[in-house]
Amino acid sequence: MGIVSTILGVFGFGFGASIGLVIGYFMFIYPQPTNVKDPDVRPLVEQDSKSLQQLLPEIPLWIKNPDYDRIDWLNKFIELMWPYLDKAICKMAKKIAEPIIAEQIPKYKIDSVEFETLTLGCLPPSFQGMKVYSTEEKELIMEPVLKWAGNPNITVIVKAFALKATVQVLDLQVFASPRITLKPLVPSIPCFANIFVSLMEKPHVDFGLKLLGADAMSIPGLYRFVQELIKDQVANMYLWPKRLEVQIMDPSKAMKRPVGILHVKVVRAMKLKKKDLLGASDPYVKLKLSEDKLPSKKTTVKQKTLNPEWNEEFTFVVKDPESQVLELSVYDWEQVGSHDKMGLNIAPLKEFTPEEPKVLTLDLLKNLNPEDVQNEKSRGQIVVEVNYKPFKDSEIPDGVEDSNAVQKAPEGVPEGGGLLVVIVHEAQDLEGKHHTNPSVRLLFRGEEKKTKPVKKNRDPRWDEEFQFMLDEPPTNDRIHVEVVSVSSRMGLLHPKETLGYLDIYLSDVVQNKRINERYHLIDSKNGRIQIEMQWRTAS
Repeated sequence: MGIVSTILGVFGFGFGASIGLVIGYFMFIYPQPTNVKDPDVRPLVEQDSKSLQQLLPEIPLWIKNPDYDRIDWLNKFIELMWPYLDKAICKMAKKIAEPIIAEQIPKYKIDSVEFETLTLGCLPPSFQGMKVYSTEEKELIMEPVLKWAGNPNITVIVKAFALKATVQVLDLQVFASPRITLKPLVPSIPCFANIFVSLMEKPHVDFGLKLLGADAMSIPGLYRFVQELIKDQVANMYLWPKRLEVQIMDPSKAMKRPVGILHVKVVRAMKLKKKDLLGASDPYVKLKLSEDKLPSKKTTVKQKTLNPEWNEEFTFVVKDPESQVLELSVYDWEQVGSHDKMGLNIAPLKEFTPEEPKVLTLDLLKNLNPEDVQNEKSRGQIVVEVNYKPFKDSEIPDGVEDSNAVQKAPEGVPEGGGLLVVIVHEAQDLEGKHHTNPSVRLLFRGEEKKTKPVKKNRDPRWDEEFQFMLDEPPTNDRIHVEVVSVSSRMGLLHPKETLGYLDIYLSDVVQNKRINERYHLIDSKNGRIQIEMQWRTAS
């Protein structure tokens, strides 16, 4: 009887369950719902305030905040490149993580930690917008807003005490607002030496975690604990002002830092050709290193001679001895008009033996074109002594120096005084009434210095440096800056005009050691000029 009851009970349960499923299907699933309405699509201007508030989180950031730019092109680029970026990022991540894991696992008596699978999935991250900051320094600052709801598959096998455990990360979501700084900007591809990454706020990170095949995040309290732990750990490492630094290229090559000193002694010139109609010439020599933005150095003028002797010494800072050359030009000084060039030549630094003085006797040429027949004509010779002294390894500073750092003044600066350095960088929106060939004129304590003119340019860039040796700090002084334009055409009508001017008080320079500002020009509609100033002392 008991067996019969059991059989009937099982049969009754199976029959009843089947009947229940059939009835439920026809009651709730099979019939088409009659209360479903088509969505009401209306323009945003017709939405009420409550509906707009519900939609606000889904509106792109570049619409809500005008400081952010729309970067759909970047999202499209990442979408197309994602299959290749996935493999490259995973390869780089394994290369970075494996040495760190190998260093840490002995502390916890773990035999090994290996990646079984590592892929970021097929869903790329997207950028909701990007804010770009403009500064006066040699840097580029960007703040993108990153959102990534990906489907990665990261499986790690951990072996310890003859046991093996599998940990799998799935369904990763990351919302972050990083600040990316490219610094310093350099004149070599890719045009920046380092990448600095900081987080402007704690990131949101959500993911699924399987341990031995079970969902570990379903354990009560573990999900929130892991969330807060990850936020705190990431914030401790990278929350601004802390940052992650990634070096892109060799700083010394990127910045072309000084690697040595070139000592040059201009001894004499011989058999120079007469340039003056009456009497002999008045020669002097201009010296300059290629790729150097500093003005040329000059010897004194020797009056009425074709075989002058100078015996004057000069020093140059060398940044790249493989490519730089010493340029020598002999001129005939004229009291009125331009000075006549008597000849020139160059001496490549790579031909100099370090720490070994060398005497060079160079023929003066018309130009540097080896095929020009005019160079066959004799124009005299110049004799110089050169000695290249490279810095020792201990004298070359490591890494990239801070662009805000101020160098010490060179030897010979008066005690209590210093060196005022003025760097004229660039100007924007200059406009002359008759011509725009801007150059900058600096006037300080009766001494005048000028940049080279830039022809037909409303946004010129000079990057020229000028120095003033002072016996005392210029606390109560000011420097007069004037942008002028000189007509390139011959004529007496409007030969010169002022494009704007300003006076800069130097008390801030002395107090802060360095300022780098963009100033609005007086008597100019929209003209601006960027000038950097440094006060260098021996201490």
